[in-house]
Amino acid sequence: RSPAKGLEANKKAAVAFNDAAINRKDFAAAVAYLGPQYKQHNPTAADGAEGLKGFIEFLKAKFPNQKGDIKSVIAEGDKVVLHVHSTRGDGTPGRAIVDIFRLENGKVVEHWDVIQDIPEKAANSNGMF
Repeated sequence: RSPAKGLEANKKAAVAFNDAAINRKDFAAAVAYLGPQYKQHNPTAADGAEGLKGFIEFLKAKFPNQKGDIKSVIAEGDKVVLHVHSTRGDGTPGRAIVDIFRLENGKVVEHWDVIQDIPEKAANSNGMF
């Protein structure tokens, strides 16, 4: 398999995983994209598939209208980076999120994220995406 095909497959898996977990809040669909272990670096979410299940249940309860609009997908080596506009359906500008996934054999095995609130008024007109 060519490296380019591997990168494209990883991108598709990361995007599908993100959609299942965040937009659809469907643990059964999301867990299909996880590898045998899932290491979580977000300090507010627990490790493993059970940690993901708990996070999805939290979203369903607290932010049922939360959506992630992926603005960019970047892949290199075994990592996929998503630049996401996250909104909670509450009329606020939302947050800019960079999700970093590490994949093994086409499955998500590790996750990091960086989250920044989008201000009501910015010091420039460039936007965050």
